[in-house]
Amino acid sequence: MQFVIVDAEEVVVTGRRDGDRLLVAVADLPAGTGWELKPEGLCRGDVCVPVTGIDEDDHIDVAAFCRAIGRVVAVDAAEGIAVLGGSPSARDASLDGLEAPDATLADLDGNAVHLSDLGHGKKVLVAWASWCGCRYELPAWRALQEELAGEDFQVVTVALDEDVEAVKPWAEGAGPDVPVLIDREGALAEAYGIVNVPTAVWIDADDRVVLPPVIAPGDDQFREYTNVDSSAHHDALRRWVKEDASPLDVDEARALQPHRSADEHRALAERRLAIHLLRNGRKESAERHMAIAADLAPFDWTIRRGLMPLRGEDPFGEKFFEFWNEWESAGRPGYQPIKASS
Repeated sequence: MQFVIVDAEEVVVTGRRDGDRLLVAVADLPAGTGWELKPEGLCRGDVCVPVTGIDEDDHIDVAAFCRAIGRVVAVDAAEGIAVLGGSPSARDASLDGLEAPDATLADLDGNAVHLSDLGHGKKVLVAWASWCGCRYELPAWRALQEELAGEDFQVVTVALDEDVEAVKPWAEGAGPDVPVLIDREGALAEAYGIVNVPTAVWIDADDRVVLPPVIAPGDDQFREYTNVDSSAHHDALRRWVKEDASPLDVDEARALQPHRSADEHRALAERRLAIHLLRNGRKESAERHMAIAADLAPFDWTIRRGLMPLRGEDPFGEKFFEFWNEWESAGRPGYQPIKASS
C-alpha cells in the first residue's frame, strides 16, 4: 500500500498497515523524512542514531522511527497518514538558548515568507486569530508601527488560522506597512511556545528572543474580560525600541520561556494531523484527532478555541464560555502579561 507522511510537506511513501501501526519501506525514508538507513544507523547529514525494529521485509514502524530520532508523531493507520511533529529536546534547547526560530509562513496570497526576511532590526511578533476578539486590534498595531516608523523596528502579525478567507477581512486593519502572515500548520506557535492570543514576542536585531510570549492586547476593547492594560506592554515596547531598555535580563528571559510537556507536544502533532484530514474531507477522522489534541492540551487556546470553528462550534458562543470557565477555575494557566512596572 501507499500512505502519506507529513513533515515539511506531504510525501506519498510505500509501506503497509499493521493494526494501528503504519510501517514505511526503508527505501522510502529519505524521500519521506530526509533520513536514510546506513550501517551505522539512521542518518541525516552527519547525524546518525541507532535503530532497531526493521522487519525482514525492510519496513519500519513510523512511530518507532520517530522515537529513534527523538520526534513526536501522530498516526491514523486507517486513513493512511502519519504526521511528524517536532523534537521536544531540540525545541527546549532552542528556547533555553533564546534563539528566534526562522519560521516559514504564508502571506494572504499564499506566498511563502521567512520571518528573517521581514527587516533586520528589532521585531515584535504579534499572534492573533479570526476566532479571537483580538481580530479587532490590528489597527492599534498599525498605529504603533506608524508611531515608530523612524526606528529600525517592525511589527509582524501572524494569524493562527486554518481558514485564510476568515482572516482577510480583519487583516485590512493592519494597513500596508504591517505584514499579515498565516500560520496554518501551527509552525510559529510550536516554535515559540505560543498557547494563547493575542500574544507578543520581542526579537532583537541578532535574532534573539528578548521577551518570551506574553499576553499583549493591541488596545483595551476587551479589558473587562482580560484584566490586562494594553499600555503596559506598549510603553515597555517603546522604551525597548527607542532606548534599548529591555524589561528582562537574559536569565529572566530564559526562565520565562514556555516549555511544553510531552502531552502538549503530542497535542500539536494530533492537531496538525486533524487539519490535514479535514483538508482531504475526512471530517469524522479529523474530529477524533481534534478531540485527542484537546484532551492532551486542555488549556492551549490555539487548540481548544482555535479548533472550534473547524469542529462546527462558535468560538464566541457557549462552548467558548464553557472553556473560559474551565480555564478560570484552573487559575488562568499559561503565561501572563508584561508587568506594569516594566
